[in-house]
Amino acid sequence: MDLQLTGRRAVVTGGSRGIGFAVGRALAAEGAAVALVSRSAEQVQEQAALLSSETGAEVVGVAADTGDDASVTAMAAAVKDRLGGVDILVNNAAMMNPGAIPDDALEAEINVKVRGYLRCVHAFAPEMKERGWGRIVNIGGLAARQTGSVTGSIRNAAVTAMSKNLADELGPSGVNVVAVHPGATRTRTFVENLDKRAAALGRSAAELEQQWAAAASIERLVEPHEVAAVVAFLASPLSVAINGDPISVGGGLKGAIYY
Repeated sequence: MDLQLTGRRAVVTGGSRGIGFAVGRALAAEGAAVALVSRSAEQVQEQAALLSSETGAEVVGVAADTGDDASVTAMAAAVKDRLGGVDILVNNAAMMNPGAIPDDALEAEINVKVRGYLRCVHAFAPEMKERGWGRIVNIGGLAARQTGSVTGSIRNAAVTAMSKNLADELGPSGVNVVAVHPGATRTRTFVENLDKRAAALGRSAAELEQQWAAAASIERLVEPHEVAAVVAFLASPLSVAINGDPISVGGGLKGAIYY
């Protein structure tokens, strides 16, 4: 399937690793020019060079802290200067937590995961509206639909509510906005945290992974490239019928019925 992304220009925050990097790869492979954004200038530039070499697409790396107004403003200016504009925004930046998110981290989490997403929307959505086309994909998480972490649930539920409000506001201008909720995904961070948790409990990482896998209908962890494939479709013109409704990409949680 041709996703009609050739010539489109995309920004992916949190783009130097994990799901963000996989999304950047998927978009570049479809012919989009991509700006990867991350806090680490060295890392994001190395990853951008890797994707450019791998896909033949134009891929640039830009350092920014999406938790800071001035940093986002500077990043947006740099991206527009290098790509000539932006058609697609994938918000994926998040705090780097070594394990479970503590409740006292709420303010910092909201600043990056919610306000940071809004900062980027404000930086790029006006030109999308002006051109009459755009796609914004906000990466949340299935903690929006599960208990277990107060902070995790609040931040991801907020991403969902924000996305729906933006979808209603921007939809008439040709700009679709969708929240995507990954579940247990085999990123490097997930695996590292799983290993630490297993060591603390005196159990094997394989045993803990099986517990995570058993909660999903596919009974395995989702791979980053599988999340990225869904995001690439949502970033394309073919996804016009999907706007504002959250998309879960956790392999299908057993038991719950959403309607």
